[in-house]
Amino acid sequence: MPAKLNSNTFIFCLILLSGWLGFAPVQANAADDWEAITVEPSQDKGILGSLSSFGQKLGFGSRNQGPFIPPEQAFILSTEVDDAYHLSVRWDITDGYYLYRDKFSFELIDANGISIQAFELPRGKEKHDENFGLMEVFYNEIEARLPLQRDNTQATDITLQVKYQGCAEAGFCYPPMKQLLTLSLPKATGPAPTPANSNSNSNSNSNNFVSEQDKYANSLTQDSLLLSMLSFFGLGLLLTFTPCVLPMIPILSSIIAGQGSNMTTRRAFSLSLIYVLAMALTYTIAGVIAALFGSNLQAAFQNPWVLGSFSAVFVALALSMFGFYELQMPQAIQNRLTNLSNKQRGGSYVGVAIMGLLSALIVGPCIAAPLAGALIYIGQTGDALLGAAALFSLSMGMGAPLLLIGTSAGKFMPKAGPWMNTIKAIFGVLLIGVAIWMLERIIPAAVGMALWGILLVICAVYLGAFERLQPEASGWRKLWKGVGIVTVIYGGMLLIGAASGSKDPLQPLVSVCSGDDCGQTTQQHGLVFKQIKGLDGLQQALQLAAAQNKTAMLDFYADWCISCVEMEKKTFSDPDVQAALNNTILLQADVTLNDDQDKELLETFGLFGPPSILFFDTSGQELPQFRLMGFLGADDFKAHIKAAHTL
Repeated sequence: MPAKLNSNTFIFCLILLSGWLGFAPVQANAADDWEAITVEPSQDKGILGSLSSFGQKLGFGSRNQGPFIPPEQAFILSTEVDDAYHLSVRWDITDGYYLYRDKFSFELIDANGISIQAFELPRGKEKHDENFGLMEVFYNEIEARLPLQRDNTQATDITLQVKYQGCAEAGFCYPPMKQLLTLSLPKATGPAPTPANSNSNSNSNSNNFVSEQDKYANSLTQDSLLLSMLSFFGLGLLLTFTPCVLPMIPILSSIIAGQGSNMTTRRAFSLSLIYVLAMALTYTIAGVIAALFGSNLQAAFQNPWVLGSFSAVFVALALSMFGFYELQMPQAIQNRLTNLSNKQRGGSYVGVAIMGLLSALIVGPCIAAPLAGALIYIGQTGDALLGAAALFSLSMGMGAPLLLIGTSAGKFMPKAGPWMNTIKAIFGVLLIGVAIWMLERIIPAAVGMALWGILLVICAVYLGAFERLQPEASGWRKLWKGVGIVTVIYGGMLLIGAASGSKDPLQPLVSVCSGDDCGQTTQQHGLVFKQIKGLDGLQQALQLAAAQNKTAMLDFYADWCISCVEMEKKTFSDPDVQAALNNTILLQADVTLNDDQDKELLETFGLFGPPSILFFDTSGQELPQFRLMGFLGADDFKAHIKAAHTL
């Protein structure tokens, strides 16, 4: 009997699933370093503050300074020309306020033949900041002396651009600030000063380095509203074919296929739009909650009960599409939902919306640089509306291809006959694949490989791999048998690999090979990390690294983190990356359990979740400008390591 998915099927399955869903909030404050940017400081907070800031982005209204003093009074800036080759920049800091050491930036604007050489800032005091995590800050006063390189030795006027950022102890952070200062340089008559040492130069370069997530955060303040939204929409498109979004394609396609032969292009578009909007709104709301309140909803849903239940729903839907049974709600519930919606297909829309919501929370828990940038912006400024608009644009960019695929599936879907059942069976297999893919986050890798192998062998049976071909068999029949034979061979390889301890489905026999080449392959499989647990474990590891005069790298990992696994397979296994980290202490914090120690560690550094990578210098101090959030390929990661190791 052909499979029939009733219009309220998804509601029924998800109502059953919802009883399993329970989560605990994850503490993670939005934090990371920004390069200073031109911003009128704002003290607005909460919803009204967000409305005000969002309106000003559109060009309306003025900012209310609230109970905090203006930044020019909190941080009194003065400059002095010491001589022809040196400038001094000084801040007198009001009691109860402080400046961040790594937020300073100095640049000469249109100064032909004159440039700032390497310089050093004094060490600040360590502070655990609610917005940025563990930082170095300055109280009372700070002075920077800037040496100049002069090809133009004549007396001239120069424009110095100074960027900085600070906070009040009472709990408010000013947006990054910028000032332009005009100074008169005397004629240079004496010899040029000796260039600063290499360490100073490295420090200067590192101060000017801006991470990807910070660039995206900065763009929300620098760019117009329209340009920001278009940029984040484009970034969402780039994330489409990543593990964050790819699993949603078979889910949405299966929803369309499960509607039966009466599917129209218009209805397919409507269902796809509902799914994408629900997914985008969920991403947006979850992101704002994470940035403002420190509750990472996606991480909270990555527990065995939720993932196992959601996978079971996919398997049940897949078996229904295979025609094993007709999956419907009890008639009483079905009638009530029908009465509430006033028309039968309304329930289907609600079910698709719930599936989109849960897909955003459970299927693709990814931290990417654009997402982190928007969360950083919200956490630093409290401007939830503009940050939410960026998150929604990013999500709609991720969903645009889904909308196209879902609508196309409805347009080109066979209307009746055996082909319709074949299409449903294909999408049923894809749903089981999504279920296995989700279970891989909570089961051993070998078990996951075995499940893939079993699925492929069963598919091969249905493709006719073991059936005798008749002489009059059609070309299509021969093709399916050939595909079935290839499928059963690869499925068998996966089963053999799983039994021998292999972990990578793309290299199933790596553990059973022999010879010198095999040994080299396994040795280059990945980096070897020292596992640490909590803040105490990290401090001990950093002290050991400092005693050896070595830099350190801390990788935040979780079994349910898709991009973490991608980093292991594609980046950490690269020989050049391994060589670049040869003299670095490699630390890893496994936050899969998301227990109190994991939450405390994430909160200390103001991280939203894995994958996040932190770098520390030889004294055990973090280099926040080199933080990484999200997946990075081997070549880009190697370049990032090189920049961090110039310190």
